[in-house]
Amino acid sequence: MSRPPEFQDAMDRLLTTLDLEKLEENLYRGSSPQVGWQRVFGGQVIAQALMAAQRTVDENRYVHSLHAYFMRPGDPAVPIVYQVERIRDGSSFATRWIVAIQHGRPIFSMSASFQVEEDGLDHQVSMPPVTPPEELMGEKEFKELFLAQAPAGVRKYWNRDRPIEIRPVSLVHYLTKEKLEPRQDIWVRAVGEVPADRHYQACVLAYLSDMTLLDTSLYAHGTSIFDPKLQVASLDHAMWFHRPCALEDWLVYTQDSPSSSGARGMTRGSLYTRSGELIASVAQEGLIRKRAVE
Repeated sequence: MSRPPEFQDAMDRLLTTLDLEKLEENLYRGSSPQVGWQRVFGGQVIAQALMAAQRTVDENRYVHSLHAYFMRPGDPAVPIVYQVERIRDGSSFATRWIVAIQHGRPIFSMSASFQVEEDGLDHQVSMPPVTPPEELMGEKEFKELFLAQAPAGVRKYWNRDRPIEIRPVSLVHYLTKEKLEPRQDIWVRAVGEVPADRHYQACVLAYLSDMTLLDTSLYAHGTSIFDPKLQVASLDHAMWFHRPCALEDWLVYTQDSPSSSGARGMTRGSLYTRSGELIASVAQEGLIRKRAVE
């Protein structure tokens, strides 16, 4: 799938970020792109941790699940060191434990399981009916129509050069503060060529899986992650990889939030190909805390 050169630049930067430096056996170092954010994007840390783990397993074993916890905000000005512990290598499965370290302290931990490809029973739930991406507003049009009057945080988020393009099926939540059903459908795609290597494809998929989830849990409350009165951050992230995908076309990311309570919001997600094949499932809980009134 061809992409304009300016789009490929953003993907190349992501792929460079995923190409970790090996410091020692089971020890890797990754950098963060300097995009003006005060903390590292959670999807980047997940993807880099997955890449570190993948480099310690046999090439014929592919990730089928990961479970991660965010402990501290990542500092984009400082490299992240990833320490991998080889928990087990069985005849079919391998398990790894990864800890991300900055300033001498863990900021993130993740367990990941890998499996040799096997045949077995096969079923999936159907993709919901959604409007095709070609009939939706592109990011360029969205920026021209909505960003001029948007808060500074929203403008900064949407104006950033990103390796993943997003097209929400509905834009209602950008136009109202009404309490809405906590669910959404979003088309997402890589805006540059992703290598044919399945390990890189899994990392890019993990990277994009962290996008827009926290917002879904806020729809029921008529607000968003850009609300300055809220402290919002990812707490944990789980992902199951069902089927391989080359990431050559748009994917549908369906999301719903079954619950928010105790200053936490939980969101579930499913990633489908355009043809309706379920390739991954996601679950995430995030912090949703009202800031103290000064």
